[in-house]
Amino acid sequence: MKSAKNILQPEHRALKTGVLVLDECNTLSFAAAVDPMRAANRLADRPAFDWDYVTATDKPAWLTSGLTVPGVPLARFEECDLLIVVAGFQLARHATPSLLAGLRRIAATGAALAGIDGGPWLLAEAGLLDQHNATTHWEDLDNFSSRFPDVTVLRDRFAISGNRLTSGGAMPAIEMMLHIISARHGARFAARVSGLFLYDGAPAPTKPQSRTGAPHRHNALTAKANALMEAALDEPLPLTQIADTLGTSPRTLQQQFRLRLNTTPQDHYLQLRLAEARRLVADTDMSLMDVALATGFTSQSSFARAFRTAHGLSARDLRQEQTLH
Repeated sequence: MKSAKNILQPEHRALKTGVLVLDECNTLSFAAAVDPMRAANRLADRPAFDWDYVTATDKPAWLTSGLTVPGVPLARFEECDLLIVVAGFQLARHATPSLLAGLRRIAATGAALAGIDGGPWLLAEAGLLDQHNATTHWEDLDNFSSRFPDVTVLRDRFAISGNRLTSGGAMPAIEMMLHIISARHGARFAARVSGLFLYDGAPAPTKPQSRTGAPHRHNALTAKANALMEAALDEPLPLTQIADTLGTSPRTLQQQFRLRLNTTPQDHYLQLRLAEARRLVADTDMSLMDVALATGFTSQSSFARAFRTAHGLSARDLRQEQTLH
């Protein structure tokens, strides 16, 4: 195995990059990897990136939007400084022996490896994240942690551990790419690239991923309360315990949720649980009773009432709809 390449240091030479695109990945995740490189090349006085598209087989990869991406089959892809793995759904189907062997072969050249969305899962399946810090999409964090005990799993937006980079999704992937650009070409140049997208600046990579998708409405107190809630959906914490943990009072917490989110902490917590319940009903084969327990409902009847009120149909009807589609 060659010594690892350090891609996060000042360097004017173009970064030779492979973008491994898997079937059923999201278009935004794909663009998050590619468009910052394109923008950097546009602004630089010399190419900042030189990339090839790579596919699992000799067939083009197809994205969830219906777009197709032709590329060099992984088995014939020779060498790069950085391989970015962009994946989305059906990860178990993608983790074929040939694909995992191809990832290990590229890693053995000393290349840095990055994973976006489902990409970290495939890197971990290949054993390439062992003894590293890593993250993945929040939907998969718990399963990821259980399946890969030799990986230190973080809830961060993106994580860098040696020459391994992992991102939880499309927006953090843009931030991860801007971090690479900043390390190689300077913060000022990265800011110019960011400006092309009207992107006003990234939060810290260690900021926890949010299920709600509305982080800018939170202040520091409500964001911390939200993180505690998201970590305990199966056994909801009393409001007094959340307030004690945060060193504040239930009254202050109530006031801040009203001010920032126009809701109560209790209703916000319930909506988090019911959003997770909808995901589990739609995207997994868990029994409805197990879904109820996983989202903090101790009885099937109370779960059924709350689910129908929140989503306009029963959990059973939603699952039947998903089966038909």
